[in-house]
Amino acid sequence: MNTVSTILLILLVVDALALVGLVLLQQGKGADVGAAFGSGGANTVFGSAGSATFLTKATAWLAIGFFAISFGLAYLANEQAEALREFPVAGAPVAESETSTSAGTEEPAPPAEEEPEPDLPDI
Repeated sequence: MNTVSTILLILLVVDALALVGLVLLQQGKGADVGAAFGSGGANTVFGSAGSATFLTKATAWLAIGFFAISFGLAYLANEQAEALREFPVAGAPVAESETSTSAGTEEPAPPAEEEPEPDLPDI
């Protein structure tokens, strides 16, 4: 795994954790009903508009970042796989196009050695 993949993977994990945290911080649609009867406090930390717009925008940007980083990791993984396809592994099955010689004719397989059959007693 190269350095760019490692950095993108760390960014993806941090982005995912921040995204989960922001989603858990947001209030549901039914949360305003309790505040109408005095059980909730006012949302004055983020101004008079409340935290809905800030948290919504932050969640949207984190989601966009999550998808962008995921696509970047997928692209790098594809590039690494393409690079590995150029170097065949010893003992791996060879494709049919690689079995033919440069003249275009296939080499015949060597004949298999026959094992002698054991003498079994007749029953």
